[in-house]
Amino acid sequence: MEPITAQKVLKALNRITDNRIPAQDIPKKPGNHPFILEKNSGIPGKAILETPGLVVGNLDKPIATMGIGMTLTENMIELAGALDLDAILVHHPVADAASSGGVPLKPYLELYNLALFELHEAFHGLHPGIAFLHGHTVLDSDHCFGGIPGNIIFLGKALPEIHSAKDIIRRLNDFMAFEKEHEVLDAEIKIRACPSMKETTLTAVPKILNGAPDSPVENVLHIFPHTGFTARHLEQALDQYPETDTIITSISRVLETSDIVAKARSMGLTLIIGNSHAHEIFENGLPLACALRYELPHVELMMLRERVTAVPLKQFGNSKIQNYGQQMAKYLTNPLSNKKEI
Repeated sequence: MEPITAQKVLKALNRITDNRIPAQDIPKKPGNHPFILEKNSGIPGKAILETPGLVVGNLDKPIATMGIGMTLTENMIELAGALDLDAILVHHPVADAASSGGVPLKPYLELYNLALFELHEAFHGLHPGIAFLHGHTVLDSDHCFGGIPGNIIFLGKALPEIHSAKDIIRRLNDFMAFEKEHEVLDAEIKIRACPSMKETTLTAVPKILNGAPDSPVENVLHIFPHTGFTARHLEQALDQYPETDTIITSISRVLETSDIVAKARSMGLTLIIGNSHAHEIFENGLPLACALRYELPHVELMMLRERVTAVPLKQFGNSKIQNYGQQMAKYLTNPLSNKKEI
């Protein structure tokens, strides 16, 4: 069998994304391709350019094993390197230093002979999975609401089995296997003797912020606040879709003090917080991996999921590493210490 190369992976990704991958020779500048996008909130030096496709690596590199993840970190690079993977495909855009432990990205990946692909906006809107998981089918959508690229909204109709707000919460609990996640966390708490430990997916859980468990659900406006969606956008969306009775926020969440919540409350609309960004490895990562398996059945795929926990400082690690931390702290805080660069 002819080996699978990075070029063949690109062709597969292009088929999956309906030809949204720019040609490798296109200059990577905003405006040169619909999915070469700059993301910039105005923080000096922190803008990022999304460049879907092959970011690091040669087109002729053989790829027999690939990791699928959401956001590239040094943890993911180290895991992929230790597993002798050939490539990493991440959903979110990557950046020098930010995605690679503060060091330049290319030599770090080359150290472990890893190719790197990214997708993000080039993958958004291609499947109805996020709406399906949240209990509705999409009737209409806008991926640039208010003229903001990536500011996505869905108008949905509740699935036949969804009658009320509690049905959506129950559905998400079932699909995300929260019961199993609790078992995992409880086991770690017991092993580490750390009852205060928290974990993202079990802390940022779905809940009802406005309305009641029995509030009826029929017409859903599904929004994603982290994309720039504001209370003013909500007013515009409700003018466009006045039949809305339920608002779902997902991937990102809103606080109870949010203007979006206040607007929903003033209009008597149910507002549900759905899955957090920590669940996107299931919502978008898993469909992408399964599609790649159909396209490239001979490539071994590994899901690279990061799990984040919070532990009180005094319970972090064991006694030896705690003593180490204290020793270094004395060095750092002693005004008489000679802090020469080490």
